[in-house]
Amino acid sequence: MSGQVSYGPELSGYQPGNPDAPSTADSAGRMPRSLVLAATAAAPDAGVPPRPRRDFADTIIYELHVRGFTMRHPQIPPELRGTYAGLGHEAAIEHLTGLGVTAVELLPVHESVPESFLLSRGLTNYWGYNSIGYFAPHQGYSAAVRAGRPGGQVAEFRAMVDALHAAGLEVLLDVVYNHTAEGNHLGPTLCYRGLDNLAYYRLDPADRRHYVDTTGTGNSLNAGDPVVLALIMDSLRYWLTEMRVDGFRFDLASTLGRQDGNFAQAAAFFDLVSQDPVVSRAKLIAEPWDVGQADSYDLGRFPPLWSEWNGRYRDSMRDFWRSHPVGLGEFATRFCGSADLYAGARRRPTASVNLITVHDGFTLRDLVSYNDKHNEANGESNNDGSTDNRSWNCGAEGPTADPAVTELRGRQSRAMLATLLLSFGVPLLLGGDEMGRTQQGNNNAYCQDNEISWTDWAGADTGLLEFTRRLISMRAQHPVFRRRRFLAGAQAAELRWFAPGGDPMLAADWADASSLAVALYLDGAEAPDRAADGTALLDDDFLVLVSAWWEPLQFVLPATRPQAAWSLELDTYDLAAMPGAAAVPGTAAVPDAAAVPGMSAAPGEPAQGRLRAGQHITVGPRSVAVLSAPGRI
Repeated sequence: MSGQVSYGPELSGYQPGNPDAPSTADSAGRMPRSLVLAATAAAPDAGVPPRPRRDFADTIIYELHVRGFTMRHPQIPPELRGTYAGLGHEAAIEHLTGLGVTAVELLPVHESVPESFLLSRGLTNYWGYNSIGYFAPHQGYSAAVRAGRPGGQVAEFRAMVDALHAAGLEVLLDVVYNHTAEGNHLGPTLCYRGLDNLAYYRLDPADRRHYVDTTGTGNSLNAGDPVVLALIMDSLRYWLTEMRVDGFRFDLASTLGRQDGNFAQAAAFFDLVSQDPVVSRAKLIAEPWDVGQADSYDLGRFPPLWSEWNGRYRDSMRDFWRSHPVGLGEFATRFCGSADLYAGARRRPTASVNLITVHDGFTLRDLVSYNDKHNEANGESNNDGSTDNRSWNCGAEGPTADPAVTELRGRQSRAMLATLLLSFGVPLLLGGDEMGRTQQGNNNAYCQDNEISWTDWAGADTGLLEFTRRLISMRAQHPVFRRRRFLAGAQAAELRWFAPGGDPMLAADWADASSLAVALYLDGAEAPDRAADGTALLDDDFLVLVSAWWEPLQFVLPATRPQAAWSLELDTYDLAAMPGAAAVPGTAAVPDAAAVPGMSAAPGEPAQGRLRAGQHITVGPRSVAVLSAPGRI
């Protein structure tokens, strides 16, 4: 598309002040134009890098905004910042590959239109969840369009995808097929309303001039109509085949399952996706809720092909790490893939896309720095955005020079990152969280196309960045953290839970809502998962010691397998205790795990940095410690 929407009375389908009278005004002068581009002469796949096609179990998703991720990057040329070409630049890709993520999830890139009320405030719809062109890359993110070449966004987008694929990164798009930019019945008439209002939108049976709104935007696309279903399926195939992306995250996906009003797994949209030879092979991720209905929260109810943003994981882990009594059973269930939500439907742990923070809400740094939202810049007197943040400011609201508070915030951030990246399922990391990105307490920065939202590369927390790289590397190297199936029955010995005293967890332990510490044993050799070629994914054994207590806690190492000898791999409380700690800025290398404070050996044990069952280790306040023992390979 080329050009912008210019708001005025001509865009209304009715006469000003009289919604019952059809408008006779011509809106052409206020509308962008669709462009038809010539097909490329070369063969579709000539010189195109192969798709990474990574298994979901091996996927780590990084959510980013095309514009915000690159706008302040000092190594990207100014003319490319904020564009597809900027994201495809080697400096941007180097950060992603160096971090170790395997896929980028891009906030909406379909052509979108900002709401008129935002423009009147001097703001815009920065996130882009206001789509109007389902076959058009957003022109505002194109260096070619910026340079005066309308239509250049198509080739530029493809080149970005090719560059990311060449680096081994998959590309997932956040797509908005639940509503359009046409608003409620009094909103602008841009296209679909004028073409066929009855087909494209769900109308209120009691008064068909009004819409059914399950999205909070004023309208809902009618996913039960063949015209809308054809539009969505054609759009999905276009982005997969012509633009070469690898999958989608569906915004407010429950609306797409409302063929007859109520959410249903058997809705026509899900049926079409499962039968489509192209779309069914893509990565499909649902935001499993919408707005205002009795069945709006549909976590765990999507069909087997789908993965889901796990909102219960987010809420429970946030509460656990601020020492709220969620219960160890809840923590364990979420950590191990949420079998209560997915195993009964014969789905895998990868059905759970685990998240602590995403674009909608606080960043990780803000989650540990603010008790309350601070959205004044949005122009709504801080009334917008959720008040259910489950955050803790660690003793001071916002920026502080108190070293005790800043150190605690760092430990809290590391504990939550470790939880996220070691849990079974698919981890989703919000772009910038690995560097301590802040939005100054704004938990609804959808309209902030400025430094509130843009990644601050100059102010990056390099210590947190290196710690996150280490975590991601640990997950990538060890398949015990990437289980492809739920463990149950005879296989349950591969995964065992222990109380801090070293004894197996009993029913009374799980029932104690006030308990905040537990140890998880992962056997890396017993009945392992298998790779695509049938190779057994053998691994070391691991102990994950978790404590949300606000004081140090001594753990007795449990009896697991005979002669297991444990050494420290990761400590979110004391970075200097980790092997190779010199790689983390601000720490010194520890040559031997025997030197780690809190690790002690019984008299007569060989002092070689390894501990045996019955010995103890002290875990710092609100922290995770990970120990490993050589596997039986």
